[in-house]
Amino acid sequence: MADEIRFDGRVAVVTGAGGGLGRAHALLLASRGAKVVVNDLGGAMDGTGSDTTPAQRVVDEIKAAGGEAVANYDSVSEWESAQRIIQTAIDNYGKIDILINNAGILRDRSMLKMSIDDWNIVIAVHLSGTFFCTKAALPYMRENNYGRIVSTASAAGLYGNFGQTNYGAAKLGIAGLMNSVKLEGAKYNIKANTLVPIAGTRLTATVLPPNVVEKLKPEYVSPIVAYLCSEQCELSGAMLVAGGGYFSRAAVCEGPGVFFDDPDSMTVEDVAAKMQEITSLEGAVEYDSATAQTMHALSHMKMD
Repeated sequence: MADEIRFDGRVAVVTGAGGGLGRAHALLLASRGAKVVVNDLGGAMDGTGSDTTPAQRVVDEIKAAGGEAVANYDSVSEWESAQRIIQTAIDNYGKIDILINNAGILRDRSMLKMSIDDWNIVIAVHLSGTFFCTKAALPYMRENNYGRIVSTASAAGLYGNFGQTNYGAAKLGIAGLMNSVKLEGAKYNIKANTLVPIAGTRLTATVLPPNVVEKLKPEYVSPIVAYLCSEQCELSGAMLVAGGGYFSRAAVCEGPGVFFDDPDSMTVEDVAAKMQEITSLEGAVEYDSATAQTMHALSHMKMD
């Protein structure tokens, strides 16, 4: 049997941890020794209102089980309040080792019916909130030469979903954000990964049938999150899919492509004639940075 993965001496911040996935992540980390900041604004699913009850209830659960936790009720969507979330870890436990960006809301509407406010608030909570909390945590992680960051994306971002242009854009943006954090944090032993969960929560209950929601317990996602937060994890920049006992990795890949030797004489018709080859993913590869991808794209060019 493999050695038990523990978090003794580690401090974790979990945003949106008053219920659903965040609660499951917080409870699992705490059960394995982590000190946890349980953050939750306690707002409605659309981001309105606030309530201290959800976060405090999870803290009480952790303490009742013999763990250590403290509540924070700030919103992730503003820089000042996001800083207070991270500061809660520093004030209570002296450091932050783990950040799980999980807070989220929904404002589902078709693009034609979506208001500008619907767009702005979803981007603010998901994408800006992930950026703000990560930016606030990074200096402390860099100072300690250790950090594990797991941020929550969605299949709606990777593959699209009707009525979720705001949510999908934010979620794929989170994956892009983590790809760069991976590079910037590498020399400080900071690993940054992206979770693509499939879970029955109050957000997914709006798009999944009730019988499916019941079978997709948030607790089924948390084991891979805990691994990504552990010292044993060497992955960084990965997108991991998890739900209902299923685990996989998603990736952005690029086909070999087509090179035109004389771009000056290239026509629209030339491109059209090569579309089957251009769009083929046979022999596709992943790139670990934009620089690597650009180097491939320019590899056929003769540089003077």
